[in-house]
Amino acid sequence: MSPERCDVLIKGGDVIDGGGGPRVRADVAVTDDRIVAVGDLGAMTAGTEVDAAGLVVAPGFIDAHTHDDRLVLSGPDMTPKISQGVTTVVTGNCGVSLSPLALVGDPPPPMNLLGGRDWYRFPTAAGYVAALDADPAAVNVVMLTGHSTLRAGVMDRLDRAATNDEIARMAGLLDEALDAGAVGFSTGLAYPTAIHAPASEVTALAERLERVGGVYTTHMRDEGDGIIDSIEETIATGRDAGVRVVISHHKCSGPRNYGRTKETLALIEAAQRSQVVDLDVYPYVASSTVLLPSFMDDCPRILVTWSEAHPDQAGRDLDNICADWGCSREEAAERLDPAGAVYFQMDEGDLQRILAFSDAMIGSDGLPHDEKPHPRLWGTFPRVLGHYCRDLGLFSLEEAVRRMTGVPARVFGLAGRGVIAAGAYADITLFDPDTVIDSASFTDSKQPAAGISLVMVNGRAVWRGGEWTGERPGRLHRRGTA
Repeated sequence: MSPERCDVLIKGGDVIDGGGGPRVRADVAVTDDRIVAVGDLGAMTAGTEVDAAGLVVAPGFIDAHTHDDRLVLSGPDMTPKISQGVTTVVTGNCGVSLSPLALVGDPPPPMNLLGGRDWYRFPTAAGYVAALDADPAAVNVVMLTGHSTLRAGVMDRLDRAATNDEIARMAGLLDEALDAGAVGFSTGLAYPTAIHAPASEVTALAERLERVGGVYTTHMRDEGDGIIDSIEETIATGRDAGVRVVISHHKCSGPRNYGRTKETLALIEAAQRSQVVDLDVYPYVASSTVLLPSFMDDCPRILVTWSEAHPDQAGRDLDNICADWGCSREEAAERLDPAGAVYFQMDEGDLQRILAFSDAMIGSDGLPHDEKPHPRLWGTFPRVLGHYCRDLGLFSLEEAVRRMTGVPARVFGLAGRGVIAAGAYADITLFDPDTVIDSASFTDSKQPAAGISLVMVNGRAVWRGGEWTGERPGRLHRRGTA
């Protein structure tokens, strides 16, 4: 029997519950941080009523792949995310997390994506968690621990494999992080900080996840010519460690590899018959990370997003900078260093094939501290809903929402999130299915999306009327909580 009164009553919307079933016209009642009833609640009274006629009422979106470790502390309003309906972010991806690490020198690329040495001030994950608990953000946080971060904390240099003693020390730090609330472990094996780590080192650390049911996520060693070998390594790591695996931002990079998603997805699908393998994807044909000469091969266009040495070059094409300076790409990269870039290196057909792949999660992979960030930071989820779902018909709206909510909640073990149901956390996004669309572009990337009406986190409105409400009700989601 439903309660007679609630705090917030969302009336007359089309509820898409995150499980993949058809939408239903229903009311949703919220009290404190929970959904208390869903259905025909016309007899219920509420402190606040929300008219959702013409809108979809969905679970808050879960960004399965972010680099928001610092942003949740330095920009806790989290406007780039809440403006697109995101209520939970998975941090610590690609082997890079702010903790556990206290740096003396400057962080090596790509660790500088999160900031300078002043931000690497948490020698334990528990210290980072305490800072987040004391000063929460507007969104919930799901924490991964980064392999490169662990390596930087115990190794004198990163251009080699770790010794057995160093692996044991990293394992101790990872265990502490898991006990503090981390849900998994990530690698960025394509980067200089981890490319010299053999598979045996990664497997030894991934094995620490088994006791807690943790997740291993990976930016694989090669997303270009060697992608098949990289997928096979990833699958073997998960199998040997006995843990579930997530392939991060799956893609086939470079014109030579266009169309190879037919091979890669078949390989992943075959592996799924005997072990748990998932993937995430962002809805753009350009990637973004630090500016590295090793990433420039076979890339038709590169856009500089930031440069400490030449900040005036942010937002310019690297080839135009080269023309002005009369030098090669490699020489320009050296002069710009440290710097970031957008790499236009994927094929639209491959992207659509990955987006349509069963249970592919949506992750923005946005870089919030870039001067001219990739538009995925602000536009990922509305772009999927508006462009790929509504305009191209790649999948149903119910399926799009499921990929953004129920699927990542299952993969990362987020009990009580990713669903509209009585008893679930009141993480809720209201959007107009006819107008929702990304507004951010490569030339003007810091633009909130259209069509997002209301966003609630743990029962409190964080986005309403096109702006942040000032509320910061986010929480760290610890393993096993509900």
